[in-house]
Amino acid sequence: MAKPSDATNYIYRMGTAPNTRAAISQKNKVYGYMANATKKGFQQIGVVSEFTHDESRTIEPIRGVGFGDMVAELVPGVTEPMTLTINKTLLYAVNLFQALGYKGGVEGLVRSLRHHRWPFDIKQELVFSEIASKFDLEGVTVKNASNQTVAGGGGEGAKITTVKALLTFFEGCWLNSYSSSYTSDAAIVAENSSATVTDIISGTDQYGEFIDSGLAPIAANGTAGGGYSLRFASGNTANATATLNV
Repeated sequence: MAKPSDATNYIYRMGTAPNTRAAISQKNKVYGYMANATKKGFQQIGVVSEFTHDESRTIEPIRGVGFGDMVAELVPGVTEPMTLTINKTLLYAVNLFQALGYKGGVEGLVRSLRHHRWPFDIKQELVFSEIASKFDLEGVTVKNASNQTVAGGGGEGAKITTVKALLTFFEGCWLNSYSSSYTSDAAIVAENSSATVTDIISGTDQYGEFIDSGLAPIAANGTAGGGYSLRFASGNTANATATLNV
């Protein structure tokens, strides 16, 4: 059965996108484990109308009696689980459950969230434009990015272009809401869903206590960091050294 994302599908064909420095939604690809797919691994989910990820955490202030109306330190609290919003158009042959790997619709019995026994993963792929890949990032090693070889189209002898793509993996996701809407004044049936994410990673690096997240006042080799809060610098001046002010 042809899937909406198949390149050979005569209806849903892959199109082109403008070359811009600004990231655009046309170059954002969302992948899932398609139920009963013709090949293993992630498959691009077609006709996605919205893909959003959102997370938050509480920042708690510490103050001291006798030190005036001042904040001594801000302490980040526990980060709430990330939430994904995945909305797509309902297709006869592929509904959202199937696109995420569940055997629903024409593939099986799954009709409700209560039928989901295992979590799913989502891969997001932000494909860079040729301007960003060849000019802005020329000669630059981009962390957590892969090279994409794309046929330029135009028949025999078409140009083959290699661009970069930033990968993000959302692991151990569970749908917490799902709805589909059939209305008398609209022909298209929309599927709307929200999922809670266990973890989010780049997929290529090892995470841990001492990851290089940037803004460290002292680099791993003991030299001053490239940029850091003046709260951690002696003298509190723009040209302060990396001596910790503790």
